[in-house]
Amino acid sequence: MYLLINPSENLVEAAFTGDAVRMSKSLAVITCIALAIFYVAILYSPTLILRLPPPDSFQSYMIRRFICAAISSVFSLIACSLILPIQWGKSHLYSVYGIRLDHMWQAVVFPLTLTSLMYAGTLILKLLLLLDSGQEDRENGRSLSLDSIKNVVCEFIESTFSLASDISAWRNYLVAPLTEELVFRACMIPLLLCGGFSTYTVVFLCPIFFSLAHLNHLLEYAQRSGSWPKAFAVVGFQLGYTVIFGSYASFLFVRTGHLTAPLVAHIFCNYLGIPIIISRRTGMVTVASVAGLLGFIWLLFPLTSPHLYNARTDNCMCWHRYCSWS
Repeated sequence: MYLLINPSENLVEAAFTGDAVRMSKSLAVITCIALAIFYVAILYSPTLILRLPPPDSFQSYMIRRFICAAISSVFSLIACSLILPIQWGKSHLYSVYGIRLDHMWQAVVFPLTLTSLMYAGTLILKLLLLLDSGQEDRENGRSLSLDSIKNVVCEFIESTFSLASDISAWRNYLVAPLTEELVFRACMIPLLLCGGFSTYTVVFLCPIFFSLAHLNHLLEYAQRSGSWPKAFAVVGFQLGYTVIFGSYASFLFVRTGHLTAPLVAHIFCNYLGIPIIISRRTGMVTVASVAGLLGFIWLLFPLTSPHLYNARTDNCMCWHRYCSWS
């Protein structure tokens, strides 16, 4: 197999035993739109299409959604493998989607370090609250002892087990990040790159599909709050945030060629929520936020250097743009 990128025609040719396959920009965009619509639409299929009775509990409701999201992810992977110029049965089939085991610790540690800089203010605030709690214990005559340390460890273990049994935690920290990264990064980015879009266009275009997939929350918020203006405000803010995060996640995927990089960043962001920039409690939070932002900008390209995540960068396929992004 060989691949030829023709910038003048914005087309990508892939030859398989002499047969040429062309992929246009319009096909890439239409496929991405279809995948985004399918990802949302299938969530409502149990009641609207299959006519199943309403779930009897929140847990049953979420399990249905987990199954639907899993089906959507598998369908998207198979559909893209049929559309993209990929040879079935070859070792690089999974690497097209960034599903790799090599350079795993780099794909976890470096993106996590980079992302934590954006949460410097949040982390400092949590540290200050923890110190205040310790100060209150000392004022109440509860000094640091072996028993108090054991209590802290026991509380941490109990909270971890309670988190593992929380269906919402499974959604926020596993199912949603994994399925969204598979569909909106692993599938859509190779499509757009093979469609001939420039690297930066892909980084900022892909999050648009990601944010539009969250429009289904508009009706849910409107029904919950009873106010359409409030629903538009909440969803509008959410869309803006998803565009920003989606651009960052797309950047990580293209730069590293590793799905783990945006995945760990996604889980980390879901866990900490919106970064805290200003706090009435102390100015240290604002200082930490500004310092973290400057550190993030300074280390953004060094910590995502393609050479950190790939043994070689001189054999670039159309779906792997990192080899030409130094």
